[in-house]
Amino acid sequence: MTKVSDPERPVEEWADDVKPSFVIQGLLDSFGPGSKGILYVVDTNDRERFVESREELKNVIDSDEMRFVPVVVLANKQDLPGEMATSQKLTEHFLTCTICTEVFDKPCTLVCNHTFCRKCVVNYTKTRREALSAKSLPCPFCSKMTKVSNPERPVEEWADDVKPSFVIQGLLDSFGPGSKDTTYCSYCKEEGETTPATSWCSVCDDALCERCTRMHQRIPSTRHHDVVDLSGETRVKANRKVMCKVHKDENIKYLCKDCKTAVCQTCCIIHHRKCDMVVEIESEIPAMKTELKRNKENLLKKHDEMKTYVGKQNSRVKEELALHLKIESNIKSASLTAIEVIKAKERKLLSELKEMSDRHIGQLKVDIKSGEMSVQMYQQQTELIGQALQSECDMDVYEMYQGCEAGDVEAVGVVEVKEKGRIDRITFRQDTGKLSRALEDLPLGEIHVQYDDVLDLKAAPVLQDTINVTVAGDADGGDPTDVTVLEVNGTDTVVVTDYKNKSVKSFYTMNSQPGHSTLGLEGRSWGITRLKQNQVAVTVWDTSQIVTVEVNPDLVLLSTITTSKQYRGITSLTPSTLAASSHSPPCVDILDMSGHVLKSVCSGHNGGDILKYPNFLCTTRTGNILVSDNGTDCVLCLTPEGDVVFICRPTGDTALMDPRGITSTSTGDILVADTSQHTVIHLTESGQFVRNILTSQDGVQCLWGLCVGGRGRMYLCTSDVVKVFTCCK
Repeated sequence: MTKVSDPERPVEEWADDVKPSFVIQGLLDSFGPGSKGILYVVDTNDRERFVESREELKNVIDSDEMRFVPVVVLANKQDLPGEMATSQKLTEHFLTCTICTEVFDKPCTLVCNHTFCRKCVVNYTKTRREALSAKSLPCPFCSKMTKVSNPERPVEEWADDVKPSFVIQGLLDSFGPGSKDTTYCSYCKEEGETTPATSWCSVCDDALCERCTRMHQRIPSTRHHDVVDLSGETRVKANRKVMCKVHKDENIKYLCKDCKTAVCQTCCIIHHRKCDMVVEIESEIPAMKTELKRNKENLLKKHDEMKTYVGKQNSRVKEELALHLKIESNIKSASLTAIEVIKAKERKLLSELKEMSDRHIGQLKVDIKSGEMSVQMYQQQTELIGQALQSECDMDVYEMYQGCEAGDVEAVGVVEVKEKGRIDRITFRQDTGKLSRALEDLPLGEIHVQYDDVLDLKAAPVLQDTINVTVAGDADGGDPTDVTVLEVNGTDTVVVTDYKNKSVKSFYTMNSQPGHSTLGLEGRSWGITRLKQNQVAVTVWDTSQIVTVEVNPDLVLLSTITTSKQYRGITSLTPSTLAASSHSPPCVDILDMSGHVLKSVCSGHNGGDILKYPNFLCTTRTGNILVSDNGTDCVLCLTPEGDVVFICRPTGDTALMDPRGITSTSTGDILVADTSQHTVIHLTESGQFVRNILTSQDGVQCLWGLCVGGRGRMYLCTSDVVKVFTCCK
């Protein structure tokens, strides 16, 4: 076990502090990702470090980055005494199974990149109950499990489909038992002779001299073998023989196109005699290579495209990091500014407190000083009276008596210390509610996230869904007036006001099943606005109420606020303030969450007769109020202080005839529903006409409220349903 330095961190981070060995890190730094090949040099004269060299090479080639990189192993110092042949060295130290200690026989590389003989892995698996139960091949070295592709087969065949790694197979092809020395005749060498080889049989995997070649061509079983001449210094690389899984002694040479399986000759005779398309694999190689080249070109094209994409994403990451630091700095700056303002107010209050306290304490100290002087005078007079009483002279007694009668004695200790504007008590009065609201509404700023699936107003809207708002228990057919959408517990929940049925309704899909909830109200509901994550506020205009509702996604009444006016449109400005519109009188009021009017923007305020029937409101991304007025047939933008930002009153073909629902997107664009023209109009953030997003040709009639939601969706109230359109890139 390797101890973790900080076990309190998540498991995914436990290995972060575990560093690679010095050698491995050096190799990876120099020949890491992007390398075209590995040239590994072994000192054949230093036998004591063969094991260490083997482990280091294994660690390199087992890494994900090096798995498919060609490896060339060079044996250095072979001319020195005691050197070891390259093939022998590789066989002994790199191509040997650690279970049977023999050269790999049909090697298989497990998911952990450890390689063993197939029969060794199978025999080991039979001894591990947990592996048999898991239908997996356990690694004898690290115990990691390798899933079997076809666990229904016998255990003996579980490892048949597990191939050796690219590097191991390459080393076996080059240096393993399948690669023979082409310098001398293999058969003559067995007899102790060293006859130069002149030919190579790719089937027998043997080098032959001239005499043995002639005999090889006379034997019936070998006369058809592919024999190649060896000329000069040319040496033939051994072809890897792939044996049939069923007939272990036969090579796979045929391809059944019907079954899409590579088979041996016996399989063709027994299992594929009825198949129509059985051909030699060799005949199909050109077509396969052509297809592979085409696939290679496609992969290279995708490789280049993905590389370009990754490069762009890396650039975006750098830009995003720089933007993050900038935004973080802006937030801290805004916070420090707010703190400095608060600190300044604190210093002012403390200064005023100190001034008043010093003055009060000074007055009290004067009183104390005066009192102490009176105490001394009273003490002196008391002593004089005592002396008079003890005097033998009657005249002394008489004079003191006369002084007391005249009030001279009482007047001695009386000192006038009263002055105008004396402080009686200092207190600190604080409106905690006002302070809490001010802090809650403190305009430090907000994080605005623009998603890649944002509403694309240049795209053509596509009808995605239609929500029927008529539900069981309704006295009349559904009459959606205004709409908003919230994400509650990962579920998009559409909340609508139903004017005729005096209710608020929510519609959602949970566990692939549609659901809805209805909350009955005392009067007719009109406008709706989102408050917090799962709360909305609804105007009930005929009962002069605003209700707050929790969406879970089922609806729960939270509070009922009685207002002084019959409000219709409503929008949330801050967590503690709302804006609501009324017909009588025509106005837009700023309210607190108790329904008290903080400010009122009436018709004629700052710009003439601008309000008549302000039915729908919404808040822009900058905190201004958009008003849709179907009395003056215009859209106006007001600041929370009541100033007019703009008035949109198009003329001609683009004129508004009966504007109703209004909303603002995350990009600042404005959407207005015109009931008479059956259109949804797109305006810029400054109120300039752009185009009609939806018309009657898109199947929209009698439009009322609308809103935008996530995934590029637009929700639109029509006569009895809510239609959902998507406008995505």
